[in-house]
Amino acid sequence: MAAVDVLNRSGEKVSETQISDEVFSIPVKKSVLHEVVRMQLVKRRSGTAKVKGRSEISGSTKKLYRQKGTGNARSGSVKSPLRRGGGVIFGPSQRSYAYTVPKKVKALALKMALSSKLANNELSVIDTFGMDQIKTKEFDGIIDALGLKNTLIVIDGDDRNLALSARNVSDVKVIKTEGLNVYDILKYDHLLLLESSIKGIEGRFAK
Repeated sequence: MAAVDVLNRSGEKVSETQISDEVFSIPVKKSVLHEVVRMQLVKRRSGTAKVKGRSEISGSTKKLYRQKGTGNARSGSVKSPLRRGGGVIFGPSQRSYAYTVPKKVKALALKMALSSKLANNELSVIDTFGMDQIKTKEFDGIIDALGLKNTLIVIDGDDRNLALSARNVSDVKVIKTEGLNVYDILKYDHLLLLESSIKGIEGRFAK
């Protein structure tokens, strides 16, 4: 178990908390992180690019003119890809780019992402935000006091005041423990954990 400082909303150390070495202190392999991040990104691709093939073009299938004797190249349907307004050969069609990786690999990558933040001193823990109202200015003051920018904040449940206060801050994202993922952890420079969320994060890996 590793000890991590717990800060208050003024950026002062108020206590320490223990975090599991099996979740926050494992060797990091870039290849595993890359595979899971790539999986997350391709799932977001819409795959809606679409063109019409010759079978989908409106028009007659009648041969345009006789085969021989006109001096022109032989021709068939007006829907031929060689003609203006004809179908497209081998064009894109709607598809899904999604693929999956084993659950154990996804779990391992999440542990590695968390471990990388701790190893690089990019992980902080706060005891509570204690926001009684929706106030972006108050939220900005807390983040400034902690000395953080470009931060992913992990909470253990619904906190409407915090979520709405942080919504208009461009370089901050608030996420619940069950939505924690590799891409978001690596995307943001800092990871800020609510102290009560640590148990929930470790609980995701409980056998």
